[in-house]
Amino acid sequence: MKIVVLDGYTLNPGDLSWAELEALGECVIHDRTPLDDEDEIIKRIGAAEIILTNKTPITKRVLDECSNIKFIGVLATGYNVVDVDYARIKKIPVTNIPTYGTASVGQFAIALLLEVCHHIGHHDRAVHDGRWAASDDFCFWDYPLIELDGKTMGIIGYGRIGQTTGRIARALGMTVIAFDAMREVGTELDGTQFVSLDELFKLSDVIGLHCPLFESTRGIINRSTLAKMKDGVIIINNSRGQLIVEEDLREALDSGKVAAAGLDVVSTEPIRADNPLLGAKNCIITPHISWAPKESRARLMSIAIENVRAFMAGRAVNVVNG
Repeated sequence: MKIVVLDGYTLNPGDLSWAELEALGECVIHDRTPLDDEDEIIKRIGAAEIILTNKTPITKRVLDECSNIKFIGVLATGYNVVDVDYARIKKIPVTNIPTYGTASVGQFAIALLLEVCHHIGHHDRAVHDGRWAASDDFCFWDYPLIELDGKTMGIIGYGRIGQTTGRIARALGMTVIAFDAMREVGTELDGTQFVSLDELFKLSDVIGLHCPLFESTRGIINRSTLAKMKDGVIIINNSRGQLIVEEDLREALDSGKVAAAGLDVVSTEPIRADNPLLGAKNCIITPHISWAPKESRARLMSIAIENVRAFMAGRAVNVVNG
């Protein structure tokens, strides 16, 4: 079978190997494919039967014109880049990578929180710029430093990643509460109490987002819900950028209602130059790299290749449109 990878660079910029995939058939690997050029996408797929994509969209037109496609593997957990309903009609299985980044993403959520609390990068730059050497005092700091012990972290979405984040937060001495649509309010899991969303907004010193992007969660952080939060709350999001109404968060940051935000995702990626959060106070933004440690990417590649192998053996796994 002919295999085409449409945008393999972010998964493998050169520190991993495609050899196991290449052993499964004729394989063409593109580092990047223009996301908004359907003609080029169709041209690159050609007569291929197996397609792997990360962010390159597979639309109804692409599926119609590339009639040899028999399998689509998404190199990520989210699969909204594929018209999965139309693929189902055409009897094309679409698979994803459900659990590769649990440890990495949970770790990164806490890294964002610790950076908000201590501004380590800023103070490192200040030292290297000579400010400590020129200081009259034995220490200095440019931001309030925050101790997390005894504070409450509320996590929205308490699946594998939310639970990992919660475990690390508890190790820091935090009380962890959570809201999850699949969990009953008042129940408990490993020391985490499930509460209503309004209770979480009211009680949390830190709010972490780990929920999927559904219509019910789109814009879950907005002017109305921000008003329910404690003054000086910290917001951490390394789930999906569209969970936050960015203009509303900027207003809350600039007013001080939200003390700080640590974000690894934004509504449009790469970030647009006019994104309102770029000019917000106390807003740390990283370029969607929670998933990117080599260990995590190696797991992703291994699962993606196993998805292809399983399909070729007639026992497709991790199918999202079955």
